[in-house]
Amino acid sequence: MNFYAIKAIYLFELARTWRTLMQSIASPVLSTSLYFIVFGSAIGSRMVAIDGVSYGAFIVPGLIMLTVLTESTSNASFGIYMPKFSGTIYEILSAPVSAVEIILGYVGAAASKAILLGLIILFTAQFFVDFSIMHPLWMLTFLVLTAISFSLFGFIIGVLANSFEQLQIVPLMVITPLTFLGGSFYSISMLPPLWQQITLFNPVVYLISGFRWSFYGVADVNVGFSLAMILLFMASCIGVICWIFHSGYKVKV
Repeated sequence: MNFYAIKAIYLFELARTWRTLMQSIASPVLSTSLYFIVFGSAIGSRMVAIDGVSYGAFIVPGLIMLTVLTESTSNASFGIYMPKFSGTIYEILSAPVSAVEIILGYVGAAASKAILLGLIILFTAQFFVDFSIMHPLWMLTFLVLTAISFSLFGFIIGVLANSFEQLQIVPLMVITPLTFLGGSFYSISMLPPLWQQITLFNPVVYLISGFRWSFYGVADVNVGFSLAMILLFMASCIGVICWIFHSGYKVKV
């Protein structure tokens, strides 16, 4: 294992975050804080509790997941697309660096940024709403697994994308809508029976439900099933990436 290569890729990607601090950190935190102000403080104070949890506190896990999902996907996709766009990816592929080491570098950096951002938003939320974390270790587990899984997913998008516009299609047109419809701002038990069944086909439901359980001990679906869904999604992404590097699709001439 070439740890020097992994470290080089990892630190290079992290350095891009510090160069674009306003865009990478400040902007997502500010936009999420506005959600806390509007939905948590203003509207939340006029809404009834959900499953014994105040509405302002109830949306905290969903808003953190919304940011982690979109940012981990965007960071990983942009990170691997830029070497393709500039042509430097062929230098990486021709270097004595394996596919595993490339993935660890790029995905590790994207996941680290998403986890850091999630923790910053978690800290920021304390200034707007009162909430507690019942299972902190499980909270970190769900946060880390989600960030890694969607960083792998973003890596796939970055490899397959042919333009900057295509990098934004999945985060904006797929992940964000699924997150909003996955119980970020409500419990799916509040929906009519038919829509409850339809919502279960949304994979993001299981991520948000498991993450919210780690905060308050309440969940829309079984926690074990939520964890299994995350691991299944991660395994699927790893399988696709293995196929990409094995076949050379979109990464080799």
